[in-house]
Amino acid sequence: METLLVIIFLVLFLGESGARWLLEQLNIRHMLRHGRDIPPVFAGAVDPATVTRMADYTADCSRLDFRENRTRDLIELAVLFGALPVLTVRLGHLAFPLIAQALIFFTVLALIGFLAGLPFDVYRTFVLEKKYGFSTVTWRLWLIDQIKSLVLSAVLLAILVSALMAFILWLPGCWWFWGWVFFAVFQIVLLWLYPVLIAPLFNTFAPIADDVLRKEITALLQRAGLTAGGIYQVDEGKRSRHTNAYFTGFGKTKRIVLYDTLLASHTPEEIVAVLAHEIGHWKGRHLLKQLALLIPAALAVFYGLGRVVAWPPLYAAFGISGTPVYAGLFVASVYLAAAGFFLKPLVAAVTRRFEREADALAVELTGTARPLIGALRRLAKDNLRNLHPHPWYVLFFYTHPPLVERLEYLQAMDYKK
Repeated sequence: METLLVIIFLVLFLGESGARWLLEQLNIRHMLRHGRDIPPVFAGAVDPATVTRMADYTADCSRLDFRENRTRDLIELAVLFGALPVLTVRLGHLAFPLIAQALIFFTVLALIGFLAGLPFDVYRTFVLEKKYGFSTVTWRLWLIDQIKSLVLSAVLLAILVSALMAFILWLPGCWWFWGWVFFAVFQIVLLWLYPVLIAPLFNTFAPIADDVLRKEITALLQRAGLTAGGIYQVDEGKRSRHTNAYFTGFGKTKRIVLYDTLLASHTPEEIVAVLAHEIGHWKGRHLLKQLALLIPAALAVFYGLGRVVAWPPLYAAFGISGTPVYAGLFVASVYLAAAGFFLKPLVAAVTRRFEREADALAVELTGTARPLIGALRRLAKDNLRNLHPHPWYVLFFYTHPPLVERLEYLQAMDYKK
């Protein structure tokens, strides 16, 4: 049975790694073949030099992602078949309670993952992003961000791991159910707290400063039947020249956030159109719908974990002595992550549908698609987006419809109007 489990893992692991490599290569080759062609919907919006920079940026980012993914694959194999048996033996020799052992175990693994990704993050931030004129972050701010992220991750990890271990100790027959309940509540609380507690640790949020734009936003919100209390600008320009906007929060903490870089580079009409798109997510209750999909899926995962973490072959397959439950949770999560990769098309399809719905609601609110079309063209140009992604790559990794498809959809809506 142990041999069979190792074979299943290797099939899933190599299947995921191979599929990811194939999709990356298809995307790069497709972009290199077509990346310098200007699609009709972008005629007049980008010039050949900009399209060339888009292709070069996409290729450089893809190559870096490829190297990072391969490095993480090798480290995962080394941890599973090398470090994991040694780490569990060392922890077993310590006269620590189960919760303390689990906290040490997951802290060590988290640090390995953090250190493995650190060189790539440094190169991406201070070499690649600066090469294309995006990165504005200083070493000091970057270091402060890393420290804050580490502390925040450690706190959240400690809460989640401690709760799960406590349920396993005190409710061994049904820990998986209460673990799922805690996880669901934990996710909702994080969504609720993120805009008002976590995000302000890294950025400053303020109401929209421009009086003319604020009046246009107020009029838009009145048409949408919403109040103006949840619209903010954020000082993201201290880190990057990338432009963006997003919807976040839950309940009374929900808000729409616009990058200061977006406010500086777009016309008021385009900003209002982008805001209307984010309001479309708000009106479409997309966050609630995502939770409605996530929470039942999490129940199935926790039920499966409850069935396998006490199964000795799961541990013996990777040379782990005994059945330390925290190691079982990690090993089972590795299987789930590899298998879950092949469910990515379903998840991505749902989010792309939400984006189309938000676009449609934005056109309804503004009465025309032209400002949103202009905003998306400018976003593509300013962020050097790939205008020619491979369809299979889109299927797995794109949470938004490809820009050309999205603009054609908006133009068709405008023609109908």
